[in-house]
Amino acid sequence: MTNDINWLDICDVSDLVEDSGVCALIDEKQVALFYIPAETKVYALSQYDPFGQANILSRGLIGSKEGRLYVASPLYKQRFYLETGECLEDEKVSLPTWKAQLVDNRVMIQAL
Repeated sequence: MTNDINWLDICDVSDLVEDSGVCALIDEKQVALFYIPAETKVYALSQYDPFGQANILSRGLIGSKEGRLYVASPLYKQRFYLETGECLEDEKVSLPTWKAQLVDNRVMIQAL
């Protein structure tokens, strides 16, 4: 098995807000980054809310259901799992997600 993912260096972890989201512009795409210090983990998913039709998800609230973290859109409150982008209210809707990791306090995501 090979690991051929190209990682992009996005920012320092200190640029993120603990247990909340920030937006990064990467290759002209808005990506919502969520830093969860209890897991020492960063999640990356599309900033675009398909229900509200706006780039707003980094401003959503984080919650959990059955141990899985989600972000609730600040517009119409649909919830999306941080790991997979699946919508909890409509199984036909899913957001793009990217692999993310912390390396020496740098936030890295897979190439878009």
